[in-house]
Amino acid sequence: MQTSQTIRNDWSLEEINAIYNKPLLQLVFEAAAVHRQWHDPEKIQVCTLLSIKTGGCPEDCAYCGQAARYQTGISVKSLMKKEEVLSIAARAKEAGSSRFCMAAAWREVKDNRDFDRVLEMVTEVNAIGMEVCCTLGMLTEEQADKLQKAGLYAYNHNLDSSKNYYDQIINTRTYDDRLNTLENVRKAGISVCCGGIIGLGETHNDRIAMLYTLSNLPEHPESVPVNALARVPGTPLAYLPKTDSWEMVRMIATARILMPKAMVRLSAGRAEMNQQEQAFCFMAGANSIFTSESEELLVTPNPRLHDDFVMMELLGLKPLETKVEATVRDLCEIAPN
Repeated sequence: MQTSQTIRNDWSLEEINAIYNKPLLQLVFEAAAVHRQWHDPEKIQVCTLLSIKTGGCPEDCAYCGQAARYQTGISVKSLMKKEEVLSIAARAKEAGSSRFCMAAAWREVKDNRDFDRVLEMVTEVNAIGMEVCCTLGMLTEEQADKLQKAGLYAYNHNLDSSKNYYDQIINTRTYDDRLNTLENVRKAGISVCCGGIIGLGETHNDRIAMLYTLSNLPEHPESVPVNALARVPGTPLAYLPKTDSWEMVRMIATARILMPKAMVRLSAGRAEMNQQEQAFCFMAGANSIFTSESEELLVTPNPRLHDDFVMMELLGLKPLETKVEATVRDLCEIAPN
């Protein structure tokens, strides 16, 4: 059995290929064993993802409904008001979410009033006791430092696919641009959230290569989202078939074995998965899901929060309490009357 008593950052492509291509049930069994070494298998982190600035992005990501160049019918919306964001964050915390991620459809962060407003949002969401995450596009070192000082817990910036396949889906930035942003985030002392998407037309070798890059970073991402392509009408990849849920299970299990400490997040694509398929993902090592107030994850379908909690109760899963929440609770308990 593959075990992970130590963290490795020297995986070879051959080793990852051998893990990835194991018989599926054997792979899930081994990943489940690793998962239980490093995590409480009964706990799932419930995260809320909010699009604070929607559409109009100048990038050409072939999967994205928010790219301005595609006719997807998604309305462009300017940056939300801070008070509205804070209200949604408070409701998400009350509903059981412990991480609040704010997404803006920007190519890169600009040093302007909108960024200043995001910094204020970060500070105030952090103050209510949630892990606060942002995904805003490319960052400089100085911008990452500002986010860290504002209280940002994590920054999401996915690799999407392998380096070799990357230019088949994106041409307006390079793979190295993505890696540079991850380096800037890490230098600032912010937790890294980085994963990818399957079902883009890539090969199994592309998936293995992406996992190779992630698992051989100097430090593994603390959070690894595994997404299935959400097919948005009007985008170049809308014609592709639904991603097989067993492929999601295989990716999650392999990621769990390679990066045992990471939170592996079952992300986009859940709307097309039934409870049994999602249960296999949890068995394989996924220990986080994304929710939102609406039935959308950013601009694509997502299960309702109520349905997620029904599923969790059925499977004997409970929301994970984060270190941020625990710290706030402990301070309240020791505070003088």
